Amino acid sequence: MSESSGGEKTRDLRRLNHELSVLNGIARELNRSVNLDQALGFTLSQVAELLGLRTGWIWLIQEPSPEPYLAAAQNLPPVLADEPRRMDGSGYCYCLDTYKKGDLEGAANVNVLTCSRLDGLVDGTDGLRYHASIPLYSGDKKLGVMNVASPGWRGLDPDDLKLLNTVGDLLSIAVERARLFERSARLGAVEERNRLARELHDTLAQNLTATGLQIESAEALLEADSDPEKVHAALDRALSLNRSNLDEARRSVLDLRAAPLEGRSLAEALKDLVDRWETETGVAARFKAVNGSRPIPPRVEAALYRVGGEALANAARHADASRATVRLVATPDAVGLLVEDDGRGFDPSRVPEDRHGLVGMRERVEMIGGALQVESSPNGGTRVEATVPLRGVRGG
Repeated sequence: MSESSGGEKTRDLRRLNHELSVLNGIARELNRSVNLDQALGFTLSQVAELLGLRTGWIWLIQEPSPEPYLAAAQNLPPVLADEPRRMDGSGYCYCLDTYKKGDLEGAANVNVLTCSRLDGLVDGTDGLRYHASIPLYSGDKKLGVMNVASPGWRGLDPDDLKLLNTVGDLLSIAVERARLFERSARLGAVEERNRLARELHDTLAQNLTATGLQIESAEALLEADSDPEKVHAALDRALSLNRSNLDEARRSVLDLRAAPLEGRSLAEALKDLVDRWETETGVAARFKAVNGSRPIPPRVEAALYRVGGEALANAARHADASRATVRLVATPDAVGLLVEDDGRGFDPSRVPEDRHGLVGMRERVEMIGGALQVESSPNGGTRVEATVPLRGVRGG
């Protein structure tokens, strides 16, 4: 065996050992984590380590919506990172379209494609033109596509493609596992709400019965011309029980309160809200969602839905607007809601915040770790924008 041949075999063994080590690390982390955001981000970083592919993004599909959403991204070029609309899953995308049709095949079921989202663009692309597309499946069910790329694209050999295919298989298992975990958590929350509802019903029924008995007792005492002190005592007991009922009801309803979306996505609920507002006010209104299919934690959905409703209500009461726009933009890192109108506006420095419900909206957003910005000027319209980071925000 020649020295050069021996050195080549040593390099091959080192490469194989490195690849197996990274794959083992990916499998171990994906098996341990049920946080989908963390799993996706970790996988992209490890693929970069494995094959030197600096940039990557992952599209996922979640039933019942047929539209993919951008679930994770790493080192996107500025032209894509700074313009979320270019990474909207409902827009034209060659790799997603071919994936939906079941045509995304090739070596190891991976294709190297020219990125249609960068077609015709020069500035801000960081030199990206091509990406490898790795389809994600659970059996026959389509889960999404992972795209990986790098400036100065190099050809991927068959071994590289097989590695990417293996990573895709591991990631598909992790996606299904995380979704099953989230589904079980939601079912647990439903069961807890049902339990609270039963307790609320039983407690109120008992207390209302007791209140009714005290009122009947007071009526009987009045008819018998009994001592007024006894009548007052019975009415005081009834009043005390009634206050207790109200306190119990308020506490239980706060615990019981579910998201106001009634099983719809935030984009669907906001679309219905805007359509209903337009019908009721006669003011032209438009709704636009970017990556509206992206799942959002229930408490973030609920808060943003309430903010959208309050901002539209303020526009109807105070703005005298002829047009309103509501825009929802979801990225892997954050979700933003913008409500703006062309009404009379106001001077934020001279108007008490609570007059326009700003205190309530700001508190809702800040409670979930977000920020609210309000821009307005006399005769200049009003712009309300809420931004909430999604990293680390989980649950309802």
